[in-house]
Amino acid sequence: MSNPIDPFSPSLPGPLVGPGSQPQDADGGTLEYMQMPEGMMTFAAPDLPEPEETTGLENGLAVLDQLLESLETFTTTDAPARHDLTHLDPKNLDLVNQVLGEGEVSVIGGSQIQAQEAVLAGVWRVRRSADGDQAEADYIEAGVFPSEILETVFKDAQDHVVMPEKAGPNIFNAPPLIPEINEHLGIPRKTGVPHVINLSLLPHTEEDLTFLNERLGRGSVTILSRGYGNCRITSTQTADTWWVQYYNSQDSLILNTIEISPVPDVACAASEDIADSAERLGEILEVYR
Repeated sequence: MSNPIDPFSPSLPGPLVGPGSQPQDADGGTLEYMQMPEGMMTFAAPDLPEPEETTGLENGLAVLDQLLESLETFTTTDAPARHDLTHLDPKNLDLVNQVLGEGEVSVIGGSQIQAQEAVLAGVWRVRRSADGDQAEADYIEAGVFPSEILETVFKDAQDHVVMPEKAGPNIFNAPPLIPEINEHLGIPRKTGVPHVINLSLLPHTEEDLTFLNERLGRGSVTILSRGYGNCRITSTQTADTWWVQYYNSQDSLILNTIEISPVPDVACAASEDIADSAERLGEILEVYR
């Protein structure tokens, strides 16, 4: 399955602080974005082989049957269900890839972990490699969001944002946000309610945004979601703190927020979506029963 973005681009990850505000690289290059559709993506049944053409594809069908069982029995309190793909030969893997397709959410976890949501919401194709080389792990996971990324994204993050003695020139409205961020760190994990700071509604300078970026730190996870507009989500080096930014069809920033939560809801599959994916996958596999 192809990945729509380059996980080893030197400009990833790193939040944007405003339209046209990204600094150029030393060679004059600028940050490139994944091309995203203007409308909502809709489910379309994949083009699959006829039943009489599945000789030798039993292993791929077996993985898909196991995935279907995971989706049908899914609850948010269950441990994530992983289904290994490393034992499949190319033809069986092609069958699985055809059924999965590429959905609305792509995730880059540093240089080692990549995840792509399938056209079946709540089904994730996850690959982990050492230094970008041969895959160490290649599996499907049924769940709200890839658990391996959640386990590592804030592993070494700071649990408190330090305020410098002097904020610097042209920094006015960013410093008061630091106490607000510190006050809410850890609370969403207990309440399940994220805390969102809408920077687009606050008067600020470019220096204000740079100050926040430096105080929060740059994280290693970048999420691109096409489900509710063109949305880019970037982790910071502050626990449970993300930049969540929406772009219009001209790739101009229209909403810029800081969200404190384990992972923003816009990147997650809902339980009802996973139930719907179980129904769709069951319909796809019924022809092979």
